[in-house]
Amino acid sequence: MAILVMKFGGTSVADLNCIRNAAQKVKREVDAGWQVAVIVSAMSGETNKLVGYVREVSALYDAREYDAVVASGEQVTSGLMALTLQSLGVNARSWQGWQMPLKTDAAHGSARIQEIDTTAMLAKFDEGFDVAVCAGFQGVSPDNRIATLGRGGSDTSAVAIAAALEADRCDIYTDVDGVYTTDPRVEPEARKIDRIAFEEMLELASQGAKVLQTRSVELAMRYKVPLQVRSSFSDAPGTIVCDEEEIVESNVVTGVAFSRDEAKITLQNVADRPGVAAAIFGPLAEANVNVDMIVQNISDDGRTDMTFTVHSDDFDRAQATMEAAKDEVGFEGLVADRDVAKVSVVGIGMRSHTGVAQRMFAALSEEGVNIQVITTSEIKVSVLVQRKYMELAVRCLHTAFDLSDSGQASA
Repeated sequence: MAILVMKFGGTSVADLNCIRNAAQKVKREVDAGWQVAVIVSAMSGETNKLVGYVREVSALYDAREYDAVVASGEQVTSGLMALTLQSLGVNARSWQGWQMPLKTDAAHGSARIQEIDTTAMLAKFDEGFDVAVCAGFQGVSPDNRIATLGRGGSDTSAVAIAAALEADRCDIYTDVDGVYTTDPRVEPEARKIDRIAFEEMLELASQGAKVLQTRSVELAMRYKVPLQVRSSFSDAPGTIVCDEEEIVESNVVTGVAFSRDEAKITLQNVADRPGVAAAIFGPLAEANVNVDMIVQNISDDGRTDMTFTVHSDDFDRAQATMEAAKDEVGFEGLVADRDVAKVSVVGIGMRSHTGVAQRMFAALSEEGVNIQVITTSEIKVSVLVQRKYMELAVRCLHTAFDLSDSGQASA
């Protein structure tokens, strides 16, 4: 039995016409002999609207009730997609996360998948159903409550279901025709990448690229799920995400990623003693706040400043958590800055080439962009800058590494 997984993002199911267009693509695959699992997001803008309702009611909301609200968007889309496919003569039915079931842990709002039981879905395929339309982004927690997988979680749902079904391929349909060297809306000269390594895609996604969600790439890399990013609105070839060994020659820098949704917190005059970092980041972890960049100043008379960044969605929770831990941590002041952005250059070629960081810093300096925080990994350099300079930083780095031409950037 040949199984194909097709995932349609919010812009691909933005209205009934878009759903009809996506359904025609599904029908074409069914007519070609595939049994298809379709994973759908909420209609474009719907999740933001639902999140807005929650925040209007309570800034420090109960994450379980948050999940109950925001998961409803995918339920609507999955039902509409199944109905549309039925109208085209395709034997389809919808599946919610709890019906599969897709079991998660108890971290509501950012739950991680523990297990997917595909027995019932495979039985329906055996009974003659051609398409299972699955609500992405959601599962069921150990206490039998709806749990969501975090923003962009429908990508994770798609790859996880593809792995569980041992699907032959997983196609991610979106509003662009592949992965680009950066967002074309910021840099019009951005170039589509034909093939990109799992590791590069993982870094780009984690640093702000919106094409794929980070955990979906992690899962694809772990379970060797063949992955392709394609356009919902054309039949052009997409970008293949694959093992590094399948790429003939690696670029030094493959792409520039950015994230506007950053917030910086500085704890002033913290006691520089063993265990203070655990006292800071332990409570944040317990509050399910993901910390990104961390910088500690040089100690002066046994005191130091500790700076870290969080996603802007987690800012209120992070600030409240730190204020509650003030006595235990022993800091004197908390300074918050929500007017920052992160810009990163990524490429597996960095492993064997020097000078990438120097070229990056020089390019930013020439444009008058001040760097606030720097972090690095084996294939990535990230900087934190004022938000108003973010697009300028992206464009100048894209040019500095020749990404709009041959893409064969050299250090």
